[in-house]
Amino acid sequence: MKNKEIFEESKKYMPGGVNSPVRAYTALNIDPPIIKKGYGSHLFDEEGKEYIDFIEAWGPMILGHSNEKILKEIEETLKSGVGFGAPTELELKLAKYICTTVDNVDMLRMVNSGTEATMSAVKLARGYTHRDKIIKFAGCYHGHFDGFLVEAGSGVLTENIPGSPGVPKGSVENTLIAEYNNIESVKTLFEKHKDEIAAVIIEPVAGNMGVIPGKKEFLLDIRKICTENRTILIFDEVMSGFRVAYKGAQSLYNIKPDLVTFAKIMGGGLPCGAYGGKREIMEQLSPMGPVYQAGTMSGNPIVMAAGYASLKELNNNPDYYSYMDKMGEKLQAGIYEIARQKGISLVVNRCVNMMTVFFTECSEVTSYEEAKKSNTKMFSRFAEHMIKNGVYVPPSQFEAMFIGVKHTEEDIEKFLEVMKEM
Repeated sequence: MKNKEIFEESKKYMPGGVNSPVRAYTALNIDPPIIKKGYGSHLFDEEGKEYIDFIEAWGPMILGHSNEKILKEIEETLKSGVGFGAPTELELKLAKYICTTVDNVDMLRMVNSGTEATMSAVKLARGYTHRDKIIKFAGCYHGHFDGFLVEAGSGVLTENIPGSPGVPKGSVENTLIAEYNNIESVKTLFEKHKDEIAAVIIEPVAGNMGVIPGKKEFLLDIRKICTENRTILIFDEVMSGFRVAYKGAQSLYNIKPDLVTFAKIMGGGLPCGAYGGKREIMEQLSPMGPVYQAGTMSGNPIVMAAGYASLKELNNNPDYYSYMDKMGEKLQAGIYEIARQKGISLVVNRCVNMMTVFFTECSEVTSYEEAKKSNTKMFSRFAEHMIKNGVYVPPSQFEAMFIGVKHTEEDIEKFLEVMKEM
């Protein structure tokens, strides 16, 4: 079947024809390619068309598609079974590896997704502090848990309005909204709700309003405020963990969160998530403590094997990160040069191997409010052109591009050649 035929048929059985909204290409005037296979940095659709992949399954495929070491571990583990719902040595192996190679993680609990990781970390923080309120930041996405789906409005201190139908107002009444990279908005919330705030949850490198790195001074100030108020600081590293550096964004900023959440990279391409942190906090989880969280598929042996293979490869090859940074720098510089030649106004935000091209008149993009000023029509034109010409980029202005170990200089040059023709 052709891409369009598959997509149209899918709409009969899946809402919008997809299992995650961004895949539906609602902002573009083209149908999504239906992907059949991938090797290295390239994808192939059902019609045999080839694409250079700058989405990488939204981050996880940092080592490339069909990575031989990961596939070998999956195949070997499959010979012993698919899942048991019981303890295995493989889950110990991965948990121990993360705890001994990543800072600020004394203990770890495996889950199945980033959403599970973040919602569980918040529950744990509430149970540990005996407080109810949390602070999140406008534009930061922490999964589809009701308590996170708050309409941010102006991006500063707003009323708690559910950001999605199906979310009761009561589910978000304890969610407070601050502005990313604006410490005064955080201070105001702490002044207003003193001794009520259980946790501050933040992406140190935001990826779902486009890539927006946190300013170091801003993150340091949050760490200080949380310590002073006995509030748990949660770094959501679902996207940045093992991606911008093996030890995550926390290592780039040299800031110690109390809890940290992971997913994406740590599953080697399979559904996975985890949250971990200080032992005294993690020991509040059942069966050691009173905070209950469970999952039948958590610690699945196939996922644990893939995750271990992936993280071991990344940790043993620190030069991978300098290589990806070099490729990112080359792509970023090339995009700016094309924009200069064509008279296009844009800002390229990048953190190592995560990147977003904002089509905007703003001189910089450091917050959700600034991101929302982007010319989304121009971005749609850009994305349509790139995808049509074999460069697979995000179909939304507010998503991240990813560069992986398998991207070559030729891949970067091809991206720039195609962009020049738009």
